[in-house]
Amino acid sequence: MTLSLDLLLGFALFALVTSITPGPNNTMLLASGVNFGFHRTIPHMLGITCGFFVLVVAVGFGLGAVFQTYPLLYTVLRYVGAAYLLYLAWKIAHSGPVSDAERGDAKPISYLGAAAFQWVNPKAWIMAIGAISTYTPMQGYFTNVIVIAAVFALINLPSVSVWAACGTLLRNVLKDRRWLRLFNWGMATLLVISLYPLLLESFS
Repeated sequence: MTLSLDLLLGFALFALVTSITPGPNNTMLLASGVNFGFHRTIPHMLGITCGFFVLVVAVGFGLGAVFQTYPLLYTVLRYVGAAYLLYLAWKIAHSGPVSDAERGDAKPISYLGAAAFQWVNPKAWIMAIGAISTYTPMQGYFTNVIVIAAVFALINLPSVSVWAACGTLLRNVLKDRRWLRLFNWGMATLLVISLYPLLLESFS
């Protein structure tokens, strides 16, 4: 079975839905758009897309099989990701006012930081494994993995950009320090809530 047009269109819809729906990446981009503006958030967006592209390729070329053989490695990675997510939530909750961010007192997440985060982002792993296991035919497998990863990246970048743009549009509304504080704490809370499936699984 080759990567037919119908299969590719079905995958494109999967990529769009998973990329544009709420998750750790998009929550952080919304907060970054508010605190730093769209232009300063571009490295964050590019880091997400490029890091995710590499993750999909790695899963397609066998990293997923390694985790099946050594499930403890995957468990450790998930909990490292959870700890890093809590750290990012704390940073967002304590972000200063927009004026401070513009003066350079605070810095948005870097390209490399955003790319590295994909490796400990639970939603990114689910998306990557779903893409490879569901939409990648075995005939011409290695070529199909690259195509799937590239199409995912092409759809992912404009999708995540929407969240940064929405955050930028909210900057004027949130210039009031009190509203900005409430917004940042709300975004931090959503990041923590995104860990709920992991915690539920741990105590079940």
